[in-house]
Amino acid sequence: MPRLLDQLRDSIRVRQYSLATEKTYVQWVRRFILFHDKRHPAEMGKSEIEAFLTYLAVKRGVSPSTQNQALQAVLFLYRNVLEIELPWLDDVVRAKTHKRVPVVLNTKEVRALIAHCNGEARLPVSLLYGSGLRAMECLRLRIGDLDASRRTIRVHSGKGGKDRVTVLPDDLQDALARQVQHVRALHELDLERGFGFAKLPRALRRKLGRSTHRFSWQFLFPSGGLSEDPRDPGHWYRWHLHPTTLRRAVSRAAHAARIHKRVTCHTLRHSFATHLLESGTDIRTIQALLGHRNVNTTMIYTHVVQRGALGARSPLD
Repeated sequence: MPRLLDQLRDSIRVRQYSLATEKTYVQWVRRFILFHDKRHPAEMGKSEIEAFLTYLAVKRGVSPSTQNQALQAVLFLYRNVLEIELPWLDDVVRAKTHKRVPVVLNTKEVRALIAHCNGEARLPVSLLYGSGLRAMECLRLRIGDLDASRRTIRVHSGKGGKDRVTVLPDDLQDALARQVQHVRALHELDLERGFGFAKLPRALRRKLGRSTHRFSWQFLFPSGGLSEDPRDPGHWYRWHLHPTTLRRAVSRAAHAARIHKRVTCHTLRHSFATHLLESGTDIRTIQALLGHRNVNTTMIYTHVVQRGALGARSPLD
């Protein structure tokens, strides 16, 4: 009989969750088991889960999102692997929620940040701001997702598994055209070496067959070399750039540009939304471009528009 964590991995892969989600869920389930002295989860239930989640909030001081991530991992184990339906968890001490206003750069700071990004990171960082993309949405873009004639980018399976369309900046047309040519040269080299098949979900790969080697399926921001698929040994692909590459590039550029704010990849997405709002773009349009399910999520940017909180002018001025 397969070990519990192997069963968990198989169940995650059947549902076509990402590799990052698989690693996160396995890590939390392992921590849950170790917390209870390696007892099998089938022997535990509601009280043990509540104790673990309370420990994370009280002793470890984790954020609400981290506590919820741990909860979702454990619930996935019980529902989809052990097939045990749990009662409502009403005795959990919840991690304290903090409603934070996002950090936003002004246009001068954005230009300085992009100017200090070197090499392969400059174009993806420009897209984070120019199209309001999340970091992984940007890195997972494929050649076929670009529509230069309509000035749009298709985002497949964004947060929550949703698809959407966002803007493709006119200012990046030439740079993107050069990037596409770079990817084409790499792809032709891979084909000559017997590779060149795109990394796709297994079911889609079976359906498309050899069509998966088509240029349109290739990542827009490919990695420098080929890597073996950890879920499918023996199959080698050219993956996209690693997200750490992008995060480090943004951090280094912010330091070099002397921007004295906490700048991350997501800061550029916040800046995209805020600057659109300041330019008079309708809040519903911004909601659609960002892919927010609820307009209340988008409304947070009304708190950081130009000239102070909610755009108010100080009476001292």
